Amino acid sequence: MSRNTEKLLWFLIGAALGAGVALLYAPKSGKETRRYLRKKTGEARDALVETGEQILEKGRELGEEIAERGKQIYRKGVEIAEEAGELLGRGRKLVTREQ
Repeated sequence: MSRNTEKLLWFLIGAALGAGVALLYAPKSGKETRRYLRKKTGEARDALVETGEQILEKGRELGEEIAERGKQIYRKGVEIAEEAGELLGRGRKLVTREQ
């Protein structure tokens, strides 16, 4: 087991023990504590869902921007290639005339 994994494991064990002790010494009854935990868990879940949706939307927007930029770069590359072809053709004509 790596050193970082071991540290993470001990941290999680400590967090679980701390949460257990906190619940034992909670100033509210078990029923009230469970209701409070259920409410906070729901709020946390809603916040995570909302944040996830925002991240997905931002990812979609960025993906669309990147795709559009890629299309622009491709079009510009095609234009440059066509111009290079025309210049090459003109150069060939000049070279063949001079010979």
